[in-house]
Amino acid sequence: MNLQKPNADEALLSFNRSRSVAPQSGLCSRCLDGCRGGCDLFTAAFRGRELLYPGPFGEVTAGADKDYPVDYSHLNILGYALGAEGIAADPDQATFPAVDTQTTYGVKHPVSMSVPVFTGALGSTDIARKNWDHFAIGAAIGGITLVCGENVCGIDPELQLDKQGHVVESPQMRRRVEVYRRYHDGRGDIVVQLNVEDTRFGVAEYVVEKLGVETIELKWGQGAKCIGGEIKVDTLDRARELKERGYIITPDPDDPAIQAAFRDGAVRQFERHSRLGFVEKEAFLKEVERLRRLGVKRVTLKTGAYPMRELAMAIRWSSDAEIDLLTIDGAPGGTGMSPWRMMNEWGIPSIYLHSMAYELCRKLADKGRFVPHLAFAGGFSTEDHVFKALALGAPFCKAVCMGRALMIPGMVGKNAERWLRGEDGGLPKHVARYGSTREELFVCYEELKARFGKEVDSFPLGALGIYNVVEKLRVGLQQLMAGARKWRVDLIQRSDLVSLSRDCAEITGIPYVMEAYRDEALAIIDG
Repeated sequence: MNLQKPNADEALLSFNRSRSVAPQSGLCSRCLDGCRGGCDLFTAAFRGRELLYPGPFGEVTAGADKDYPVDYSHLNILGYALGAEGIAADPDQATFPAVDTQTTYGVKHPVSMSVPVFTGALGSTDIARKNWDHFAIGAAIGGITLVCGENVCGIDPELQLDKQGHVVESPQMRRRVEVYRRYHDGRGDIVVQLNVEDTRFGVAEYVVEKLGVETIELKWGQGAKCIGGEIKVDTLDRARELKERGYIITPDPDDPAIQAAFRDGAVRQFERHSRLGFVEKEAFLKEVERLRRLGVKRVTLKTGAYPMRELAMAIRWSSDAEIDLLTIDGAPGGTGMSPWRMMNEWGIPSIYLHSMAYELCRKLADKGRFVPHLAFAGGFSTEDHVFKALALGAPFCKAVCMGRALMIPGMVGKNAERWLRGEDGGLPKHVARYGSTREELFVCYEELKARFGKEVDSFPLGALGIYNVVEKLRVGLQQLMAGARKWRVDLIQRSDLVSLSRDCAEITGIPYVMEAYRDEALAIIDG
């Protein structure tokens, strides 16, 4: 395997001096007294705990770079020359643009999306806050679901709490919901996520009663980390404010030594941590019921890259509660604020975790029990990833959750606005080849103008970037589905995949490429 180096990485802005590196430790094979840097240990000698996290915070999203023994690239999609499902097997009807990429999740109150993808949880990180209009409008006009992540109310500088410590008003949360709803056309939904602090703050009560939110997502973790959500703040007053609200703040902003270090410029940022959640069946079932009594139409759950025991709990308890969607997020994960070594070395990788999920859901279904709709997450970015995830988890998996893949085009579009104004050196050459106006650069511009009229001129360009990527996923998925002779998403099956190695076949239960359709082939030859 070609694994990442454990003591130097671009995400940490660190590097090895030597070209020869010890494989396990990641240290230069010849460590020189007098070296001027800069591996992780060299930089940590100055900055200590700061080297736990990718940086600079608020300006990057970081994806772990460990190369696992088996991943989704070890699956290939099958195409057929025989028949068609969901349409007449007629060359004039069975064209790839005729493929329907819509998907639906949720049983009692279903949600339809134009494409079987939705955003990862965009919570209290600076990346989400600074780019929210781009992300929210892009998701809304693209017809997909947007997940508003944890701690948004809790870190709102203008948060108003009552005497019980419950949210009375959160302008930041209100803005997030209203921006998405402004262009929501009935496809997709806005989901608000809860963690321990959000529950204590009464976030569900606030967003349901005052903002009309219909879907709440409970959170057990994510693929990037097994601890609570984190952000950084860069002022002492802000750190102390968040500590007073009940958050865990490190280093302690009330410690005189830390205050002195902050004045000296040594301590430059503070970390805000959420508490760990602990799961228990009766408490989970009661919380789902409590949310429904509040008026929540749909309750969903996001679980992380935990071992099969916790996965089984998530699936079985979700079945007992009959929740609307269970998102299963595999390692290694990409995120705006997670410990780098944890991202790389913790948890069950996506294809292993999703294969476990299929096995457990199959057992539930065979017993005649309710199986919640699933969404798979963990490193997906392209249309073939979407097809493979839907097929591996069929018939239970209804959609794919994408994190960085739906954030990056939002940030690119936002930066294009500045480049068009001549900032940061203007348009890069590889962008300027497409034109010098927003109408020329964004291939979707006139299409959106036909839908929204002159209002499209006021859209943030990151929203256009996200819309373009959603369209690319939609058309690319149409092509793959047509090749597999499936004209609806719900017709995609596990038999539409093959494993390229026996290891992959053992993990996934998907036949090895040399064995797939072998019996049918031999019957044709011998017939």
